[in-house]
Amino acid sequence: MGQRCQSCGMPLSKDPKGDETEADGALSTQYCSICYNDGAFVHQGVSAEEFQHHCVQALTDKGMPRIMAWLFTRGIPKLDRWQGHGA
Repeated sequence: MGQRCQSCGMPLSKDPKGDETEADGALSTQYCSICYNDGAFVHQGVSAEEFQHHCVQALTDKGMPRIMAWLFTRGIPKLDRWQGHGA
């Protein structure tokens, strides 16, 4: 199935910009460009549930039916970032 972003669950192969960088310029192999940039998360200070809600809204804003958006994001709380294994 390939690697997925450990923040939002998107397949890294679907990342519009490719792997994002760590603060030292090294490529991140865990996070997508939507979630992570220059060694920091784009959306900081949010819970997994708040981030999941944000992702559902972003997907529905792009035309995805809400039930499909929920299905795509339901695993967010189980990803490394939200389990305390994130950057």
